[in-house]
Amino acid sequence: MLLAEEPMHGYQLMQAIADRSDGRWTPSPGAIYPTINQLEDEGLVTVTAEAGRKLVTLTDAGREYVEGRRDTSTDPFAAFANTSPGADLRGLLEELHSATRQVARSGSEEQRAAAAKILADARRSLYLLLADTPATPTDPEA
Repeated sequence: MLLAEEPMHGYQLMQAIADRSDGRWTPSPGAIYPTINQLEDEGLVTVTAEAGRKLVTLTDAGREYVEGRRDTSTDPFAAFANTSPGADLRGLLEELHSATRQVARSGSEEQRAAAAKILADARRSLYLLLADTPATPTDPEA
């Protein structure tokens, strides 16, 4: 669908997906490039080198494929447009990652041990949140 709008490089595709999903879906290179290879094998795209980068362009068969499904396919980004912006979890996670790296590099052994406990508690709390369970259970062994 994105390539029907304009040819793109792999990283442009990743950025376009991230932008249209408001950052909630950011595919990795390990997901994008094999998909591009598969589409090329199926004759739906061509990949050409341009300024040291590979430009992905729909073939006639690819445009026909997209057009043939336009009325029956749903927009994969529509669900993201209908959600209100939430907390920037990605940004917060990046900040947490930076702080964790700093503790790992320059913290004392006691600080690294305390950081490990904080991270383990945070992971556990997030899973409890998904399970609709209070983050602080009454059973300390839980």
